Amino acid sequence: MPDFLQLTGKTFLVFGVANRKSVAWFVAKTLEEQGASVLYSVRSETRRKSLETLLAGKPIFLCDVEKPGEIERLAAEVAAAGHAPLHGIVHSIAFANYSEGFKPFHETQRADFLQATAVSAFSLVEIARAFKPHLARDASVVTIGISSLIVTPDNYGYMGPIKAALESSVRFLAKSFSADTAVRFNGVGAGPLKTSASAGIPGYIESYLYAEKLTFRKKNLGTQEVADAVAFLLSPRSSGINGTTLVVDAGLGSNYFDQEIIRLTMRPEK
Repeated sequence: MPDFLQLTGKTFLVFGVANRKSVAWFVAKTLEEQGASVLYSVRSETRRKSLETLLAGKPIFLCDVEKPGEIERLAAEVAAAGHAPLHGIVHSIAFANYSEGFKPFHETQRADFLQATAVSAFSLVEIARAFKPHLARDASVVTIGISSLIVTPDNYGYMGPIKAALESSVRFLAKSFSADTAVRFNGVGAGPLKTSASAGIPGYIESYLYAEKLTFRKKNLGTQEVADAVAFLLSPRSSGINGTTLVVDAGLGSNYFDQEIIRLTMRPEK
């Protein structure tokens, strides 16, 4: 069926493209392949210059979500440029300060926790508020979370609680906007991916390879698989889904007692 997702001619704003490995880039590319127009928001002029080849000829806006007033300025610029109403927004932003290496969770510094919360979670609330007047009545907003918020990986530290705050914000935004719009908010809870951002997490490669063994198919996610789920949630085809996190993890979260993992753990010498 042609245009099954019904995205042709619609306009979306994507936050978070850093390079060709970014989830945000895969999402934007998928939207464009489906006939949608994509606006790009990047953090700085330096980031824009680094993306000159990748995003050549595409509309790019600057917005450092950590700085007060930046998101409101961006919303005004997007509207003034004639891009409103937007049919959807993709929030694929996260930051954690690991410059001093990994620390136990109880040693998390207040400044680091608050900075990561502002960038990774509360920015979604601020974006929703600033862009509300510029969204189509039935627009869709999608953020990128993680596949499980009840596990406690040693090398993820304080980002676990912050991603939990992000997921909770999705539900509360969905309820809040429902008072006078049909705008939907959802998240995609992705399993481990090969991205530049994940490469900065201490010990990530070992965790990534371990997670692969726990998937039903013994093969980790491709970033395109996550992007496809995001495109679906942005489309009218997912109109009945709101305030939800769609887990995309190839079965990882349901396979803790895999026989191979048990064997390797209990009898690693065999």
